[in-house]
Amino acid sequence: MLFWMYLMVAILTEVGGTTLMKISQGLTKLIPTVSMFVLYGVSFVFMAMALKKIEVSIAYAIWSGLGTALIAAIGIIAFRESMNVPKMIGVVLIIGGVILLNLKGAG
Repeated sequence: MLFWMYLMVAILTEVGGTTLMKISQGLTKLIPTVSMFVLYGVSFVFMAMALKKIEVSIAYAIWSGLGTALIAAIGIIAFRESMNVPKMIGVVLIIGGVILLNLKGAG
């Protein structure tokens, strides 16, 4: 269970770092830029810790899939990005893929 919490911290800090990448305006704002690098560093540390017990294929699929879905939601809500049917279908497919990998990994 602890290693799954490590993975969740890795995901959330990666999402935070990616959000700050947008806020940094092309790395031109100092505080968001430095914070972005710190969060990415924390993300990789926790991902490495999670990989001690979670298979890399499962961990990476969850990390990238949930991260992508969360960033899409943040983009739509916080940055007023467009929401359309193809984007919605893509996010649903990503989440579905993560669920399928977890079902396969549990068997």
